[in-house]
Amino acid sequence: MPLVPSHIKKLKKYKPGRSIQSAEKEAGENNYIKLASNENPLGASPLAIKEIKKSLLDINRYPDATGHDLRKKLANKFNIQLDNVTIGSGSEGIMSTIMRTFLLRDDEIIGSLGSFIGFKVLANASGNKIHWVPMKDYRYDLSSMADKITDYTKIIYIANPDNPTGTYINKSEFDQFYSKVPNRVLIILDEAYYEFAKNKKNYPDSMIYRYDNVITLRTFSKAYGLSGLRLGYGFAHKDLISNLNKVKPPFEPSSLAQKAGIAALDDDDFLKNTLNLNQSGMEFLIAEFNILGVNYIPSCANFITTIWKDESEAEKITDNLLKKGVIVRRLSAFGWKNLIRISIGLEQENVQFIKSLKEIL
Repeated sequence: MPLVPSHIKKLKKYKPGRSIQSAEKEAGENNYIKLASNENPLGASPLAIKEIKKSLLDINRYPDATGHDLRKKLANKFNIQLDNVTIGSGSEGIMSTIMRTFLLRDDEIIGSLGSFIGFKVLANASGNKIHWVPMKDYRYDLSSMADKITDYTKIIYIANPDNPTGTYINKSEFDQFYSKVPNRVLIILDEAYYEFAKNKKNYPDSMIYRYDNVITLRTFSKAYGLSGLRLGYGFAHKDLISNLNKVKPPFEPSSLAQKAGIAALDDDDFLKNTLNLNQSGMEFLIAEFNILGVNYIPSCANFITTIWKDESEAEKITDNLLKKGVIVRRLSAFGWKNLIRISIGLEQENVQFIKSLKEIL
């Protein structure tokens, strides 16, 4: 018997977007901007930072294992019961717990090819059979995904909006898809970019549906700027949450993350500024892309993905931008060899990116 299972040996290690520190160290310069990882360019919620500073002297104590105060805050905000809420170390942390809680050896998973790479890693690590369904026009092909449902299907993953395409499925599409999904199948609706998409008239906010077999995942990493604290949360039927909470690590997330999350939920001004900055930045980049003739995928997240002729062109654009001090994300690891994702930055960062792109083109 091998020490390491074969499906683990075959896994490819996740490669995150390049950090500013690594780029500066390699180049010996310190003027890089990072538009690669969909982080909040405004930083973190000031109220969250204030609460973290207050709580530093208590980090010798373990966190509240139940996460009661944060879960209660979330329950009140979204008008649900405490028993419907779980928290974890980022949405990926909760995804991992979902896998360990609900999957049996013969269960199958359905996902979309080219979608969020974090789920792909977790699904492949499970050792279960996975049906990866190709996207259609950079969108989830829900009809083909429904056709893959069998008696063994246990989990279906949908990121809405999707990362890295920025596209989303609308209400009628979700309703039609859901009508084909048996009650015994869990649907993971990953709404990491919910705050940026919620005002779309036809966006299917999963909190309106409240289906017993749907698990909603959201995060504090994007709109609230708490990526470094790894804080996510999930909503579902109390029976699902009860079993998830049996399996999740007992002291996850950290005490600082829990305190920061509670404070961030009260920071309406920061959230408003984040959304306004994102909207203006998105409009600026789209206008410039149209002038330059750069193809892109319309996005309702905090990034926009550009389409290039082939892998070679995408690689050259990425490398030349890096030489000019701009870090973006080429999406070959996601399976999109000719796509480049650009996070919306501060106004001056967006301007610098476009200036550099014009010089390259």
